Amino acid sequence: MMSPHLQRWITGVVAVPALFCLVYFGAESVFAILILLAALAGVYEYGAIVFGARRRERVELFFFGAAILLAAVAGDREYLLAVLTLSVLVVFVLELLSARERPFDMDATAKVLLGLVYVPLLMSHFIFLRREEHGVLWIFFVLMLAFSGDVAAFYVGRKFGRRKLLPSVSPGKTVEGILGLVAGSLAGCLLFRQLFFPALPLLHVSVLAVVGGVVGQLGDLSESAIKRSAGVKDSGAILPGHGGILDRLDCLLFLVPFVYYYKRFVIS
Repeated sequence: MMSPHLQRWITGVVAVPALFCLVYFGAESVFAILILLAALAGVYEYGAIVFGARRRERVELFFFGAAILLAAVAGDREYLLAVLTLSVLVVFVLELLSARERPFDMDATAKVLLGLVYVPLLMSHFIFLRREEHGVLWIFFVLMLAFSGDVAAFYVGRKFGRRKLLPSVSPGKTVEGILGLVAGSLAGCLLFRQLFFPALPLLHVSVLAVVGGVVGQLGDLSESAIKRSAGVKDSGAILPGHGGILDRLDCLLFLVPFVYYYKRFVIS
């Protein structure tokens, strides 16, 4: 049987070139559809993790999650905010109507609302970032930031890791691994800037790399906390050696909004 480590690398060898081609050669609409499909897969996995066999909440989550993503694809931030607001109202109304037969389930309602914010809302920032000036470069910058930090954290943590970072959430992560992640993110982003994005000032590259690396790791830990609270190891099995879609999107869910708003409010 193939080892998980080898499966991880084979999946990467196949997926990375395909992703590169879609981002570089694909139009904005093609990229938006890619994000829509990936986010819907993430919504499905989140529903399976937190609700298990409870069908009604999973249907609500998927339906309104799709509506939020379609608003991002078809419009702008104003459309997205309108659909998100309407979704929150309708979710509460549906739960109130169900309360005629049983007590109001605040736990289930909160999990649905969290799911709508956690996956569709955060993922929609990929679409908005792609529409910015030099959007393709910014998407590749985010991917480089995440990939270089992830690789560095994995190997530094495995070789030098001694002090556990947050064992109750993710037992495998170490302080040394996080230091490696920050160093790897900085090195990867500086190299990317030198080769492909020289117009981006060094100071901003450094801030995005260092702070973004930490922000992305918080996203990773947050997804781990959700899985651990539900008693599952992986969000799914769609990616051999990697788990589910959420297992690959975890750091990006936090990282993309950070880069997008830093670009919008600090750089431009």
